[in-house]
Amino acid sequence: MSILIYAESAEGKFKKVAFELASYAKKVAETLGTTVTAVTVNAGNVSDLSKYGVDKVLKVNSEKLAGFTAKAYADVIRQAAEKENVKLVLLSSTTDSLYLAPLVAVALNAGYASNVVGLPLSTSPFQVKRNAFSNKAFNITEIATDVKVLGLAKNSYGVFENGSSLAEEDFSPAIGENDFGVKVQSVEKASGKVTIADAEIVVSGGRGLKGPENWGMLEELAGVLGAATACSKPVSDLGWRPHTEHVGQTGKPVAANLYIAIGISGAIQHIAGINSSKVKVVINADADAPFFKVADYGIVGDAFEIVPKLTQKLKEFKAQNS
Repeated sequence: MSILIYAESAEGKFKKVAFELASYAKKVAETLGTTVTAVTVNAGNVSDLSKYGVDKVLKVNSEKLAGFTAKAYADVIRQAAEKENVKLVLLSSTTDSLYLAPLVAVALNAGYASNVVGLPLSTSPFQVKRNAFSNKAFNITEIATDVKVLGLAKNSYGVFENGSSLAEEDFSPAIGENDFGVKVQSVEKASGKVTIADAEIVVSGGRGLKGPENWGMLEELAGVLGAATACSKPVSDLGWRPHTEHVGQTGKPVAANLYIAIGISGAIQHIAGINSSKVKVVINADADAPFFKVADYGIVGDAFEIVPKLTQKLKEFKAQNS
């Protein structure tokens, strides 16, 4: 059962999820006694993939694919899978890949399991463990089709170096005009140093910060931690922060190793979107805020007193250990 992964990139550079997916695929490949092939679209230097176990890269470079179009990208992955005669296709759970995976599965007549959180429990029958009900439960899914498509939940496996020799091959799939029924007019990008999609740590603010003029202390904390900044839906609706930072069930899903919520009460939709984060810390003046019920650590108090002190302590700790 050979394995194909779609290694996502942005502006020619691989996203962290590409390395996590490669690490996961390598481990599965070792169990199955097979190899890992990656398909890339307009990526630059692909050699980094070999550090995480990729044996072969199919490099697709096309001006037509400069902007993401789900149908066209899915067709590229389908053709790569058919070329390599693969039986297992792996994608991540980024916004793009969540669009892609069902299209790829239909094109390959494959069974599809999303939100996979661990290595296959069994290969005969093929079974995987998945998040379900907005990350409130798990289920075991069995896929009986010849070709299988999996969507790996972000930060559910980790990134592990496992070097291999890499073969690079230019791949020119047939790209028809029918693949571009939806045209991309513009792309809104976050301007921060760390994107929410790639962040290990996310520092998020809500209406408890009282206004956009107070976001400086949150950004300072994020800078010390090397974290991405985020916000709740009301904050983006009010225009305090850009919509690219809105996280939650109706915004961007977050699966960070550490999620710090400052001045966020914890609406159901927000919690559902960040619930797969490993450690959740809440700072809120309201001791009855719903977020405390799901938090791993909670601090009841004034964020305008707590956050600056926390930032200063972290700066001192970093200085002592640098």
